[in-house]
Amino acid sequence: MVNKKNKKKYKSLWSGRFTRSNSEIMQTINSSISFDKRLYMKDIEASIAHCKMLAMKNIITKTEGKKIIEGLLAIEKEIKTNKMVFKDELEDIHTHIEIRLIELIGSTAKKLHTARSRNDQVATDTRLWVREEIDNCDKLLSNLQQVLLDKAEKHYADIMPGFTHLQCAQPITLGHHLLAYVEMLGRDRTRFKDTRVRLNESPLGAAAIAGTTFNINRDFTASELGFSKPMSNSIDSVSDRDFIIETLSVCNITSIHLSRLAEELVLWSSAGFNFIQLPDSFSTGSSIMPQKRNPDAAELVRGKAGRILGNLVSLSSVLKGLPLAYSKDMQEDKEPLFDSIDNLQISLEVMTGMVNDINFNIKEMHAMADKGYSTATDLADWLVRELKIPFRDAHNITGKIVALAEKSKRKLSNLSLKEMQAIEKRINKEVFNILDIRSSVNAKKSFGGTSPLNVMQSIKLYKNKWL
Repeated sequence: MVNKKNKKKYKSLWSGRFTRSNSEIMQTINSSISFDKRLYMKDIEASIAHCKMLAMKNIITKTEGKKIIEGLLAIEKEIKTNKMVFKDELEDIHTHIEIRLIELIGSTAKKLHTARSRNDQVATDTRLWVREEIDNCDKLLSNLQQVLLDKAEKHYADIMPGFTHLQCAQPITLGHHLLAYVEMLGRDRTRFKDTRVRLNESPLGAAAIAGTTFNINRDFTASELGFSKPMSNSIDSVSDRDFIIETLSVCNITSIHLSRLAEELVLWSSAGFNFIQLPDSFSTGSSIMPQKRNPDAAELVRGKAGRILGNLVSLSSVLKGLPLAYSKDMQEDKEPLFDSIDNLQISLEVMTGMVNDINFNIKEMHAMADKGYSTATDLADWLVRELKIPFRDAHNITGKIVALAEKSKRKLSNLSLKEMQAIEKRINKEVFNILDIRSSVNAKKSFGGTSPLNVMQSIKLYKNKWL
């Protein structure tokens, strides 16, 4: 519905070209203030830098520059204290700030927009906002890595089943499993940092599309705002949204990693696994079944991944058909961006709190690891290493031994030497030294392997690398 309150009429900043004002429904679809108002700090920051440059280049006087900056700081305070009234007819946060500046300091405020356009203005503000949020995401990723490392250190030697196809494959250590997520999150951090490097160039001064006739200093504004340099092409400066697509892509990959961990927590908390007990602080109950402890936090993190993927697809679809340079379609970049960042950050916070408070049922993990003939690969390797049997033949022999154990419902270690020798006569009593799951885990000392010694070395390495 169109809001018919606050009917004070404002002329748009572009009204000189038109004889009639927009319809109310046009104002509604054209307005982005409901979501882009969160850019206000960045808009004021960029406007102050632009104002300083204008004064430095004598495009405005020093007195005018000081007056404008004081007014901008007053507006910042008003918005922070919720005194700014936002209106659809003023379209966006940039116009709101400019109109309010005119109300506060008069016609001097109208000089601020000299040598810039809303096109380079919004591109600059958005880059500043994304840059800050990437830094926030990195801190949250680091926090989750810290919690995972703490848990891995506590459980560096505790045995659990490693799965392939969700079937018990080989025994591994819980610490080793948790470190896999530390690796994944580390790659996410490097992706965010790579994206930050590429986006850290300033569009400010590109104006609408072609640059400006004023003798501006783009190097100054870029430096003032912490950018590495100005963007080189004015057309690309105002039309580029690669940095948002990149950010959404990294959000998507990170959310997939969180979703995979969330899925494991959901499985592990079920009665069939009973590997973990989720904390009360991250569980919910049922409205009808009083015994239930539902892993809703993990399920919601898992669900957010689909939403974040949808935002990436949505914006990619918007941008794919746009000619250079700016089109109003680009206004659709903000909501998917804001939504993905918000949901990724809350997912990271939830996952960090949940993992920190989880209790692992080590006995249950160990018991499952001891099922499913998880040391069969160790047996095949022993046949190759000790009896010099080619691996494919060793694989076949081991398969027959496993079939015998399965048929008689026994562990491999409970078969007699005579029974194994009936399948391969060269097998000797030393074979029983490698059929225990603890022996299996301890023997995996190859680089990147699951042995407790390796896990402790990796923990030290990761602490130095990531924390």
